[in-house]
Amino acid sequence: QVQLVESGGGLVQAGGSLRLSCAASGRSSSIRTTGWYRQAPGKQRDLVAAFTSGGSTNYADSVKGRFTLSRDNVRNTMYLQMNSLKPEDTAVYYCHALTSMGNYWGQGTQVTVSS
Repeated sequence: QVQLVESGGGLVQAGGSLRLSCAASGRSSSIRTTGWYRQAPGKQRDLVAAFTSGGSTNYADSVKGRFTLSRDNVRNTMYLQMNSLKPEDTAVYYCHALTSMGNYWGQGTQVTVSS
């Protein structure tokens, strides 16, 4: 089992910044890749940013240049620095881990960007 706990969401004005954190626990050694997804009301859950198995990063076109994915392997924590936030970034953000045992998701953290 792997547990993922997100934090750092909240309400921010357009143009502001937030940093999301995702702390992994349990059998974290089984994790192959991790990333962030988001889901707005009435929409599907989409990839925001993720590490590849080779350690590089992929970003959705809509967040390139504004969001930065990073991680602290000692703390088993992944971060998503979100700058220049826009109202269309409003969504529930989910941490995801692909492990040797399957897919795991965090509980989600709400990000709301006001115009």
